[in-house]
This record gives sequence, C-alpha cells and structure tokens, in this order.
Amino acid sequence: MSSLHDAPRSPPPQDKGQTKPKWVFIGFLALAAFYLLAEHRAHLLGLLPWLLLLACPLMHLFMHHGHRPHGGGHGHDRRHADAAEKRDV
Repeated sequence: MSSLHDAPRSPPPQDKGQTKPKWVFIGFLALAAFYLLAEHRAHLLGLLPWLLLLACPLMHLFMHHGHRPHGGGHGHDRRHADAAEKRDV
C-alpha cells in the first residue's frame, strides 16, 4: 500500500529570474577584463620579465621539492630496500 508520502518528489523548479542577473554579471566581468587588458597592456607586458625571474625559484621549489636528495644512485634505493627487509622479518 503506497501513500502520497512515499511517492518520489521531483526537484523544485529553478527560478528563471536568478539566471538573468548571473549572465549580466558575467558579461560585466568580461567587459571589465577586456578594457583592463586593452588599456593596461603596456604595464602588463612590462611585468613579464619580472614574472619570468620569479618563476625560476618557484619552479625550483615546487618541481625539485626543495633540497632533499634526489636518490640518483646515492644510496636512496638501498635504504628503502633495507627498510623493506626489516619489515619482512
């Protein structure tokens, strides 16, 4: 026996009035970004050499993971093998 309370409920309809302000705001942001880039292009292009210099230490930190040993034949693999042997015993 099923009742009205057991029937699956459909999701509430979306309010169409909420989507229009969202698209207007997105359009405003797109226009603002265009005018900022068009008017300040010289300033932005002047920053590119400094951003390249800043990228070097950041890439070193994030890609090399700091100054930890890399394990390229410096006993790194042997330490892991020794640890695995100790666990197996």
